[in-house]
Amino acid sequence: MATKDDDRKADPIKDSAQQIWLAGLGAFAKMQQEGSKAFEALVKDGTGMQKKTQQAAEETLAQAQSRMAGLASELGTKTAAGWGKLENIFEERVARALTNLGYPSLEELDALRARVEALEAQLKASAPQAEPAETPRRRRTPRSEG
Repeated sequence: MATKDDDRKADPIKDSAQQIWLAGLGAFAKMQQEGSKAFEALVKDGTGMQKKTQQAAEETLAQAQSRMAGLASELGTKTAAGWGKLENIFEERVARALTNLGYPSLEELDALRARVEALEAQLKASAPQAEPAETPRRRRTPRSEG
């Protein structure tokens, strides 16, 4: 049989379990009442965090785009300089090859043109004035009589 001592020992355990159960029910009831407020607060905090994260991402992207534009510009400048050097080398080699084949250079051709023009001017100045050429007369053709 159970004694009174056993009942007294069981009572604090029962009381403690009862209190734990009631605390759980109280927390559940409080969460039901304030749950929507807590949910709205979490949504608000999440929205703020999303804006901050998005802004940081946009700044990082803008910095990356700016850096890439700078690198592209630098690469374009280097490429243009490289093409200029390559073009000069090509022109020099072609000119050298044409000289080796006996073709005159551009300067030699310009000098030759100038000499020809000077000679033509001398010839014009020293040549006597020619009389104007006669205009050819039209031949008359006999008319056929009918």
